[in-house]
Amino acid sequence: MSRIGKKPITLPEGVTLDIKEGFIDVKGPKGELKVNIPEELTVELNEGAVEVKRLSETLRAKNLHGTIRSLLENAIIGVHEEFQKTLLIEGIGYRAIQRGEAVELEIGYSHNVIIEPEVNSRINVTKPTEIVVEGIDRQAVGQTAARIREVRPPEPYLGKGIRYKGERILRREGKRAGA
Repeated sequence: MSRIGKKPITLPEGVTLDIKEGFIDVKGPKGELKVNIPEELTVELNEGAVEVKRLSETLRAKNLHGTIRSLLENAIIGVHEEFQKTLLIEGIGYRAIQRGEAVELEIGYSHNVIIEPEVNSRINVTKPTEIVVEGIDRQAVGQTAARIREVRPPEPYLGKGIRYKGERILRREGKRAGA
């Protein structure tokens, strides 16, 4: 039995599940998400807790058991609280500008880079050197943040670039003059 898959998910107040054939609608105060459920698994709702069960002991069912449970838990947490990732921009002249829903990055290229958010995520520029990506879909928030970071990842010599808040960049020593 999958150790992750067998753990029940507690349903927070204000979150409702609508179990249908092949998918589940998760509704909460922050929005609504749909989680696809393969035919090898079933979802049961028991007294404020959700359990994912296998219908067969095939390898595919065993592989999907913990994955689907985690995806369902992420959807429940997302519609109740929302997910958030903060990115920091370091470097002289590097900055971010809010352009509607998108963000425009001035990060040392000859042109500015515009990044649009994924579905179910939002981009907010709180300071010129700080970008907050938030939304109900954990995967969309992470994907949007990764797309922003990949434009100019932090480099190890000066530390310039875009990094996640709390991320440690291993710094390297530069060349030494003379021998």
